[in-house]
Amino acid sequence: MSNNNPIELFQKESPDVAEAYKNFIQSLRQTKGLDGKTKQLIYIGIKAALGDETAVKYHVPMAKAMGATREEIKDTILLTLSTSGLRGVTSCLPSALETYDQEKEC
Repeated sequence: MSNNNPIELFQKESPDVAEAYKNFIQSLRQTKGLDGKTKQLIYIGIKAALGDETAVKYHVPMAKAMGATREEIKDTILLTLSTSGLRGVTSCLPSALETYDQEKEC
């Protein structure tokens, strides 16, 4: 079961909670203060600071689709050095850049 997509498992095991979570995330996407690319970059930075490589890998393609460049992804993760030390860079930067490079251009 470890190869299952964690979001799919969440949806299967707790459909009501998963739906509520989806609606919550959608409401955050619809706020007007920041554009979608900026929101994705912030999310990547936060998740990298926490060392959450899986989340970073899921959000890099979304950021790229919204116009984020490879340099912006890299800089976002490098900024975590000042708050979290090497954790985000060592755990997330290699896979984030690999994911970016493998993602087809929009």
